[in-house]
Amino acid sequence: MTTWAIGDLQGCYAPTQRLLERIRFDPAADTLWFCGDLVNRGGESLETLRLVHSLRANSVVVLGNHDLSLLAVGERHRDEQLRVNTDLQRVLFAEDGDVLLAWLRMQPLVHVDRALGWMMVHAGLAPKWTTSLAERHAREIEQRLRSDGFRKLLKNMYGDRPAWSPKLAGIERDRAIINVFTRLRYCTPRGRIAFDAKGPPGSQPAGLYPWYEVPGRVDRDLKIVCGHWSTLGLFIGHGIHMIDTGAVWGGKLTALQLDTDELRLVQVPGRDVPAPSPQPRAGASTAPAAGHRSDQRV
Repeated sequence: MTTWAIGDLQGCYAPTQRLLERIRFDPAADTLWFCGDLVNRGGESLETLRLVHSLRANSVVVLGNHDLSLLAVGERHRDEQLRVNTDLQRVLFAEDGDVLLAWLRMQPLVHVDRALGWMMVHAGLAPKWTTSLAERHAREIEQRLRSDGFRKLLKNMYGDRPAWSPKLAGIERDRAIINVFTRLRYCTPRGRIAFDAKGPPGSQPAGLYPWYEVPGRVDRDLKIVCGHWSTLGLFIGHGIHMIDTGAVWGGKLTALQLDTDELRLVQVPGRDVPAPSPQPRAGASTAPAAGHRSDQRV
């Protein structure tokens, strides 16, 4: 029996198939942990979601920011759904789309296996969150997602404020918890997230730290595996294993074996992406297309 954690798929169906073949995944014996962001940008989100859904008896999924965004769009009017990219539209309008979204909504924000000694989350943990505290905060959101009030949560989860505080209540508390679990990269020592800082360490403004290196952070009793930060790439340190290696951007898709004391990684090529566009002529506009956001959720 082998347990593998796999980095962000983001709709990269063919690389996912290659990786499962490469690790010789045996559904009769092995378990897969998916670090979230199953969908978006890769062009085959429907096929990817169907594949992971078919493996649900042998896998664990945590929700990423793109997964939550898909759920939110799924509750909008059809004319709004037609404004998202074609990759997500194929999920929304598929015959089994409702089944896939209903299943996705039941997935956790955090998965913990104390016997194995591991915790999985999509992005990260606030500096003062122990693993037990993170579990409790995750359960708050999961209960709302699985209740009749899930539409209100999905509608109001967007926004960069407020910063996390244990004194928060209501939708502001929900939003702050979701942002930590699904959008965190850099933060201040007090845990305020810097949403605009997305590059590799060393590129961030002064006073910001990768969430796993914040001075004064709490000690944690479990190893943590997560994804989300493709510009960071593979990072292993401080008990943290970051395995989003940019498959959707033409990097690699990574699997990390969890049930061994040895470091065992398996990687396959990610999605084929077009060559970079020629540099614009002097004086040409480099502004993004209308509606573009560099870290938009859908």
